[in-house]
Amino acid sequence: MGVETVWIPAAEPFDGESLLGFLGARAVEGLEEVTGGSYRRSVSLNNGAGAVSVRPEASGVQVELDLADPGDADEALARVGRLFALDADPAPVVEVLGSDALLGPLVRARPGLRVPGAFDGFELAVRAVVGQQVSVAGARTVLGRLVREHGAFDAQALSEADPFAFPFPGARGAALVEVARLVAGGELRLDPDTDAAETRARLLAVPGIGPWTVSYIAMRALADRDVFLDGDVGVRRALAALGGDADADRWRPWRSYAVMHLWRSLGG
Repeated sequence: MGVETVWIPAAEPFDGESLLGFLGARAVEGLEEVTGGSYRRSVSLNNGAGAVSVRPEASGVQVELDLADPGDADEALARVGRLFALDADPAPVVEVLGSDALLGPLVRARPGLRVPGAFDGFELAVRAVVGQQVSVAGARTVLGRLVREHGAFDAQALSEADPFAFPFPGARGAALVEVARLVAGGELRLDPDTDAAETRARLLAVPGIGPWTVSYIAMRALADRDVFLDGDVGVRRALAALGGDADADRWRPWRSYAVMHLWRSLGG
């Protein structure tokens, strides 16, 4: 394997620091890490495995690709672009949210804040299901154990797993296995090119998956920029600290950014 370095520009301003903080707080041991100002992870692509390292800078990201098959480079770079939301245009977001009485100071302080996407849609769904009703740190611990016991988040492998063998309640395990089955069988796609409404409905029909999980998957894996997690503990804490309420309709069509600014205000 040879290392290739590629530069991907982003529309400025670009708040790569906040992206690294977000990803670092959720980094799963054995899969990814944030260190030395870079995000690094192992990858499984169409033709083989490898590793990707991403260093955000003021106007984009520097990507190091170490892939078994160089033919996977375009796929890897596209996934990096989605994860770091490099095609986002911050201008209309700042125009709408920057003038809001509650969010305005947060938005003006970090006009380049992005909504992180997903390197892999199914992986993000696993994170969301595992993360239901547990802390970020708690979810990291469980996800790290899943990686140790099952390897990478492979839909086919997890679709055949015993739902009661996971280190969380059986109902949640059954939901995870069912999502894996749907993805492995081609009945469910979790990427920005899919029909978001249909995908949401399919996910919500899975026993054990609630509105928060569906919305979180939509916000990150489906790149829906108008999701508001009104039941989220962090969102409620941030609103209480700011002395505001959850009347989020005024933040349309950028409510996902509102969520990110509220989370960021808590230091997360």
